[in-house]
Amino acid sequence: MAQEIELKFIVNSDAVDALRECLNTLGGEHHAPSQLLNIYYETPDAWLRNHDMGLRIRGENGHYEMTMKIAGRVTGGLHQRPEFNVALSVPELDLALFPTEVWPDGELPAELASQVQPLFSTDFYREKWCLDVDGSRIEIALDLGEVKAGECAEPLCELELELLSGDTRAVLKLANQLVSQAGLRQGSLSKAARGYHLAQGNAPRELKPTRILQVPAKASIEQGMEAALELALSQWQYHEELWVRGVKGAKAEVLAAMGLVRHILMLFGGCVPRKASAHLRDLLTQSEAIIASDVSAVSAVYSTQTAMAKLALTEWLVTKGWQPFLDAKAQGKIADSFKRFSDTHLSRHAAELKTTFAQPLGDKYVDQLPRLTRNIDSMLMLAGYYDENVASVWIANWQGLRHAIAANQYIEIEHFRNEAIALEPFWLHSGKR
Repeated sequence: MAQEIELKFIVNSDAVDALRECLNTLGGEHHAPSQLLNIYYETPDAWLRNHDMGLRIRGENGHYEMTMKIAGRVTGGLHQRPEFNVALSVPELDLALFPTEVWPDGELPAELASQVQPLFSTDFYREKWCLDVDGSRIEIALDLGEVKAGECAEPLCELELELLSGDTRAVLKLANQLVSQAGLRQGSLSKAARGYHLAQGNAPRELKPTRILQVPAKASIEQGMEAALELALSQWQYHEELWVRGVKGAKAEVLAAMGLVRHILMLFGGCVPRKASAHLRDLLTQSEAIIASDVSAVSAVYSTQTAMAKLALTEWLVTKGWQPFLDAKAQGKIADSFKRFSDTHLSRHAAELKTTFAQPLGDKYVDQLPRLTRNIDSMLMLAGYYDENVASVWIANWQGLRHAIAANQYIEIEHFRNEAIALEPFWLHSGKR
């Protein structure tokens, strides 16, 4: 088993030549482009996908390799997941060659070998550079080609930084150097994820509202903060992809996700001092200004400011960039129960909302939109310990009020305001239980 650690970027096709010139100046070993053909496999009932596993055969210059990737962690395009590689003499699956630890129950499922079949393929040329950064060995791969499933296909134009040996921080350091020029955007969608989407008919991707954050039962405040920021970052990247593809409303969702990042930093401000995130917030401000301006999606998402902001958030999460700013007291505080933190803050935010909207505001409702948005974001990040249906109904009324205010729907404003302030709290220690 190998632990795959790589950072993925989507490359603007117009920037490929300039990027290649930049990579050639880094030194290290250069490998000329080589064609790679990958065939990905799946069962009719998506057994592998449902177990967060990916199976492929890769062919390169007459050599073949069978790979199984299993569940790992993806943070803003930084993929960290175990993978098992087996050399093959011919491009034919032989699942029995994988070690038993690959399989969820410790053994190869009896019928799996007869059920898997080709689902989609990727065909691309890979140009590589290998270099040392702070004692770590990194492979840079520029992939140009396409992913194809049946009659559906889309181009591949990607850059991957893979850690061959050493420290993940070296990958992040190199990435910071590369995003100083325009043309790169961090991408969380793997080749496999794109292939699965094509194989399912390439349906139009739809906007995804921010969901209620779910965290483990005994999570600490620190773990809750990390999970919240990872959710916000995934929303940012997902809707950025949709914006580039021309999906209506995606730009607003990108800005909303960035606003959510900013608000989460504020929500946990009692545990993490502002100076710990000062650099990140500055980059967010610069990126928000570019995205909010009247520029094209391509110009905005491939700008150096946007790339640097996303990379800074990724690095902050991966390296726990807040830790050096915490003294012993703050360390104890952030290790406390996220459940207790959530209950306390749910009550505070609910009280603020009910006080603000206790009476009709006439033509002053729009002034309260930022406050309303902040509080809704807080509820979404804090409500995960309770029945999701009950929590969703409670939050939905405040979301309805926000929509009605934004759309100047005066009758609906009063309807949702009355409904929202009348609802009983769903969380413990609210004063109502």
